[in-house]
Amino acid sequence: MADTAAPHFREMERAECEAILARNYVGRLAFAFHDRVDIEPINYVYEDGYIYGRTGPGTKLRTIEHYPWVAFEVDEVNELFRWRSVVVHGTVYRLEPGHGLRSDEGFARAVEVLRRLMPTAFTAKDPLPERTIVFRILADELTGRAAGAP
Repeated sequence: MADTAAPHFREMERAECEAILARNYVGRLAFAFHDRVDIEPINYVYEDGYIYGRTGPGTKLRTIEHYPWVAFEVDEVNELFRWRSVVVHGTVYRLEPGHGLRSDEGFARAVEVLRRLMPTAFTAKDPLPERTIVFRILADELTGRAAGAP
């Protein structure tokens, strides 16, 4: 193996972290229940301090409905010592239509945002029709680290 220069590690500013969240669409959602922590990949869209996603009924949803505090991570890796990683700590909010004007507006906005990623979402041509549950994560705490050449 060739000699490799020692990498330089740094904390990223919030604007850098938000740019990484905005240009990616796959991240990992981590959530905990009692003494078990799970992490699952999800598709998402980041906008205005929120991570929007959708899922179907299942264990993940049951868990985060009772314990809505989650971590979310996105990485960009170019080389062994050229990478960026963003971690969001926040609260998951389920968005549902039919629970009043604010709820309907929130759901409609989320669907609009998610359609940027998948234009056929929530239509007859939706490739994932079982993913009927929409949520957003408020990015309460946003941190990022990067590695690169000194």
